[in-house]
Amino acid sequence: MLLDAGFEPAPRRSGPTWREFLRQQAAGIMACDFFTVETVSLRRLYVLFFIEIESRRVHYAGCTANPTGAWVAQQARNLTFASALDRARFLIRDRDSKFSAVFDEVFRSEGISVIQTSVRAPKANAYAERFVRTVRAECLDWLLILGRGHLDQTMRTYADHYNRARPHRGLGLVPPLQPDVQPPAVGAIRRRDQFGGLTHEYGRHAAWPDFWNPSPVCVRGHSACTSLRSCTSRLAYSPSARARARSHSAERKRVSASLRDAWRVASSGSRLERECYARVVDEDPL
Repeated sequence: MLLDAGFEPAPRRSGPTWREFLRQQAAGIMACDFFTVETVSLRRLYVLFFIEIESRRVHYAGCTANPTGAWVAQQARNLTFASALDRARFLIRDRDSKFSAVFDEVFRSEGISVIQTSVRAPKANAYAERFVRTVRAECLDWLLILGRGHLDQTMRTYADHYNRARPHRGLGLVPPLQPDVQPPAVGAIRRRDQFGGLTHEYGRHAAWPDFWNPSPVCVRGHSACTSLRSCTSRLAYSPSARARARSHSAERKRVSASLRDAWRVASSGSRLERECYARVVDEDPL
C-alpha cells in the first residue's frame, strides 16, 4: 500500500543505540534519581543520590521531607564543590518536576550535558534504578527509620559500605573504591558488622587502618563505636575516636566500681537487698 502511494521505506537510523552509548561513554556518565522511604510515623522522606556508571560509585546527596527545586539545586552545587564531577560529561535524569531548570544549569556550567530519559522508561536509567533496589533489599527494608536524622546517618553508612566493601558483579566482584595499597596476603581475617549485624564487611586485621573508614553511630550517639560494648574494641579508628573509646571504658569501670562498693556495704543486709544489688552489678551500667 505504501509503495502504491509512492512512500519509500524509512531510512535506517544512524548512530549507536542507547545501550551502546552507555557502554562507550560510561567513564563520563553520571545518573541521578529520587526514591522514597516511609518512617515509623508514616512520614515520607525523599532521598537524592548520584551514581557513576563506570565505577558504580554512589554519591549520597541528602534526604528531606520537602524536595523543592531550590533544595535539589543546592545538592547539585554541593556535589560540584566535592569535586565529584571532574570526569563527568553527561548526566542522566528522569523528567521529575523536582529537577528544575536551576538544577540543570548547575551542571551545564560545569560543561556537563543533561540527558532526560523518555516518559515511563525506567530502563533508560537502569543503573540508578538498580541501586534503589539494592539499598532497599539489603538495608532499608530491614530497618525501622525513626526520622530524617536516622535516615541520613543510615544512608551515609550504607553508601560508605557500598563504595568500599560491597563486591559488584559488574566490576569483577570488587568494590568501586579500590585501596591504593594492596592488602597483605597473610593475617587474621576479621569481620566488622554494619547496622547491628545486618551487613558484614571482611578484611585482614592489619589492613583495616588503611582500607576501612568506619562511620556508624552507637546507641549512645558516639560515632566511634557500633554497639553498646564495642567502645573498647580493638578496631583501628582515628586518634579522636580512640580517645572517646578510652573515656567510655573508664566511665564503665568507674560506675561498675561504685556499684561493687555499694554491694560490699550492703553485704551485711538482708537477703533481698543482696539479691537486688547483685542483679544491678551483673548488668552493664552503661
